Amino acid sequence: MSDANLLEAAVRTEFGKGAARRTRRAGNVPAVLYGHQAEPQHLSVNAQAFAAILREHGTNAVLNLVIDGKKQLALTKSVVVHPIRRYIEHADLLIIKRGEKVVADVHITLVGEAASGTLVTQDATTLSIEADALKLPEAIEVNIEGAEPGTQITAGAIELPKGVTLAADADTLVVNIIAAPAAAAEVEEAAEAESAE
Repeated sequence: MSDANLLEAAVRTEFGKGAARRTRRAGNVPAVLYGHQAEPQHLSVNAQAFAAILREHGTNAVLNLVIDGKKQLALTKSVVVHPIRRYIEHADLLIIKRGEKVVADVHITLVGEAASGTLVTQDATTLSIEADALKLPEAIEVNIEGAEPGTQITAGAIELPKGVTLAADADTLVVNIIAAPAAAAEVEEAAEAESAE
């Protein structure tokens, strides 16, 4: 992890919309680094290098920032993407120290197929967890293989990797599996057709 995700960051001295636009035009992303009672630092990082790290490590990527020659570990806390043009508009970065626990939202991935004739609705796409800043899982898998109608999976029922604890409310509904409306209608139609014969 020593030199993984190395990202040069320049200190921004001008602020505001125009300055942010100029930063982006130069191929960089405006970012703010905060945490550990430090004054927030306004930085700019290379857009391509940053996007590549996010693609490889997900939205909770740990960065090895190099600011004026000094290294600083940071967690990507939030990334704002332009809704149409899809470029990164802004990023919030959180100062972290080795061995420190942080709370982050991690994507939920459903694996397996629910029982036939079911409709799977995912009420939450992310789960708030607490883990070592350098060992945050990229995603949490929830197995729905063979789940019958009426199955409800709450945050508290999800098996978490070792060293990861739930930060969300345990009662938060994540997955709800119901009988598929179309299947129910087909069964009724078939029954009606039989009685008509």
